[in-house]
Amino acid sequence: MKAQTTLGAAAVFLLAAAAYTSLFASPPDAFQGEYVRIMYAHVPNAWVAYLAFAITFVASVLYVWKRRPDYDHIAHSATELGVLFTGLALATGSIWGRPVWGTWWTWDARLVTTAMLFLIYSGALLVRGLSDDPQRGARLAAVIGVIGFLDVPVIHYSVVWFRTLHQPASIAPGSLKIAPPMLLALMLSLLAFTVLFAYLLRLRARLAWLEAGGEP
Repeated sequence: MKAQTTLGAAAVFLLAAAAYTSLFASPPDAFQGEYVRIMYAHVPNAWVAYLAFAITFVASVLYVWKRRPDYDHIAHSATELGVLFTGLALATGSIWGRPVWGTWWTWDARLVTTAMLFLIYSGALLVRGLSDDPQRGARLAAVIGVIGFLDVPVIHYSVVWFRTLHQPASIAPGSLKIAPPMLLALMLSLLAFTVLFAYLLRLRARLAWLEAGGEP
């Protein structure tokens, strides 16, 4: 419990620091103006969604292989959080797109593949919840968790493979297309959301263990 409390306190501190840096210490963008500040919530939400589904993928593979309930608890918890953060990424992306693109939604490759990811893992949760046999539901959810992760690299490279409205990555190996103060704010936001995710994942996994009648 002490580790959980420490992780939660660190998440609160980092989120506060990230909010201050993003709103006050980072300058407006030369083209997007103040609207660029939505990036400091949108990008971390998308990153955490990727991270959550990566954990779902690994835990699902291990559950199918080992059939240990603790792997299923982790996969289930990560899936729930991944769906949450994917939804937030879609919402913040729409809020950002309205003033920049002039529309809340467009059939852009990055947006469509991200929406597909949201639906795939929502389906995994639905299959689990509707199954009469908890173990069978867990197995089906694990299979979806593994196959669904194939969409993540498609999302990531969609801006390279297709002509899209969505801007390419500002941070890439050998390429940095972002001003240092904005980079600092973005990195701090990414760290804050990652720690928040770690806190929520630990909390949700512990709840899953307790619901199953065990102790983590």
